Amino acid sequence: MAASAGSPPRAAARHRLRAWMLEGLADMAKHHPGPHAGPQSAHRGQRWWRVMCLTGVDYFSTLGYQPGIAALAAGVLSPVATLVLVLVTLAGALPVYRRVARESPHGQGSIAMLERLLSFWQGKLFVLTLLGFAATDFLITITLSAADAATHLVENPHLTSALQNGRLVITLILVALLGAVFLKGFLEAIGVAIVLVGLYLGLNVVVVVAGVWHVATAAHVVTDWSHALTTEHGSVLAMVGVALLVFPKLALGLSGFETGVAVMPHIEGDPDDTEERPTGRIRGAKKLLTTAAVIMSVFLIITSFITTLLIPADAFRPGGPANGRALAYLAHEYLGSVFGTVYDISTIAILWFAGASAMAGLLNLMPQYLPRYGMAPHWARAVRPMVLVFTLVAFLVTWLFDADVDAQGGAYATGVLVLISSAAIAVTITARRARERGWTIGFAVISVVFLYTTVANVVERPDGVKIGACFIAGIILLSFLSRLARAFELRVTSVVLDEKAERFVRDAAHRKIRFIANEPDARDLSEYRDKLQQIRTDNDLPVDDDFIFVEVTVGDPSEFESELRVRGEVMHGRFRVLALDSSTISNALAALLLHVRDATGARPHIYFEWTEGNPFAQFLRFFLFGQGEVAPVTREVLREAEPDRDRRPRVHVG
Repeated sequence: MAASAGSPPRAAARHRLRAWMLEGLADMAKHHPGPHAGPQSAHRGQRWWRVMCLTGVDYFSTLGYQPGIAALAAGVLSPVATLVLVLVTLAGALPVYRRVARESPHGQGSIAMLERLLSFWQGKLFVLTLLGFAATDFLITITLSAADAATHLVENPHLTSALQNGRLVITLILVALLGAVFLKGFLEAIGVAIVLVGLYLGLNVVVVVAGVWHVATAAHVVTDWSHALTTEHGSVLAMVGVALLVFPKLALGLSGFETGVAVMPHIEGDPDDTEERPTGRIRGAKKLLTTAAVIMSVFLIITSFITTLLIPADAFRPGGPANGRALAYLAHEYLGSVFGTVYDISTIAILWFAGASAMAGLLNLMPQYLPRYGMAPHWARAVRPMVLVFTLVAFLVTWLFDADVDAQGGAYATGVLVLISSAAIAVTITARRARERGWTIGFAVISVVFLYTTVANVVERPDGVKIGACFIAGIILLSFLSRLARAFELRVTSVVLDEKAERFVRDAAHRKIRFIANEPDARDLSEYRDKLQQIRTDNDLPVDDDFIFVEVTVGDPSEFESELRVRGEVMHGRFRVLALDSSTISNALAALLLHVRDATGARPHIYFEWTEGNPFAQFLRFFLFGQGEVAPVTREVLREAEPDRDRRPRVHVG
């Protein structure tokens, strides 16, 4: 009795938990109201500079570790190498992503642009590969930023002794807290980002001013640096050459552009914007990208200069007090322990929240592709289940890398560079198709630069592409398993019959509704006459029974869901045909049968002939090409869609 009495409350609790988990279905999608949305739905959002702070928690937070990475990679040449990075940022990445913002204003980025160039399975596999690198970029952003935040906490002079061995645990706690924020809801993220970015940049201005002052008042540091520079590299050409060679190691300084495009749906547009032409949103995104790039470039140049001149080279090495926290080192050294601790707190906060920008990018990007491809469960469209998945993956990555910032740098840079290279290639193709010769040449040169940088980074740090390959393999494997599990769904969003098709069905409803599944070939008189005779003979049907042929033409079999449009035709003056296009034959036939049943109240019959061939090979044909053994698959789709046998349309095979 006790168990029985307790069951309803437990069931109610499970129902509430399920409703809460799936409540987020519209949270991240509210900025994508669909193709038929009116003007008012498209321009709601935040001012571009406010959204810049959301992407800025990712982009600007790299100041926490970028000067240290540059010093490790280039040594005394760090300022020169950083100048190369800034040049590539302003003359390369910025023009590319301004074009991406124009061509893909709904947050999908260059992946959507390249998706339009390829169809069928090769297009899907290409997109899944890019999604793997995007996942690498965004997830490593979460784990690397949390690890660096933990490093700042552990290396604080007041806490070093107490937290010396706790970096991994602290990183996991920060990742868990980030996941908790998204589980609760992410509506106030932009307001939090504005505070964090404003405070962090303000404190960095103080550190930069103090650093420049010490460089100016201690003239020998400039002399010592220039002497070391000429001793190690000799001529200016040699310096530039080495800077170009080490530039790929500095690629983390380009990390904010993909996130900047991913948050575009949050940008307020003009009152007359539509989803097809969001002119105001695009203009705001270009301002966002340009302003963020200029601010970051100024900080990168100055901070690389003062950190190289004022911090001993040994302090940058792994285990050194400036490793991964060069500006924090200067804050403690020149502005005192109190200011240094405040700076550490600000850095920890923005590095932790940098994961929020990346998580928002993941939640915006993944649901736009995988569920549409049928390569994710239905719940993948909801925010909270995906937050749990991404958080668990971030736990795994953190544990595998032991929360080491330097160890994750290669994977992070690989993800960033692959996405930037794909964006450069996408805009090059777009400019060429638009017959913009100047832009085509310019973007092609930029593409070559980023491809070189990507290849050089992979050769130098192959662990990055290995991690990216693991993400890609995982996404492809899980995607195809999900597609396999969902193979027998109806996969039709709606069924629309034209006037003639409706008349055919309405007339047949006065008798038994009998359909013949026919694979269209020559569509001549003998094809329909012979098919009709064969069905009557195989099923021992009377001559006077009425039949309607149904023909499905397979378009792109890699598509998963689509609207089913049915056309009525009269062939050779006597044979009525319902013609439709779909990605699969069986699922389309099942959807049509259920629609006819619901529209007429009568159970339709459909007649097939057996297909010759190995059953397993036929199933692969169905899975990959939408054809195969149609009759049993149609019956299985109907069985899953309608569990009541007395209401299920009848399938006959002869």
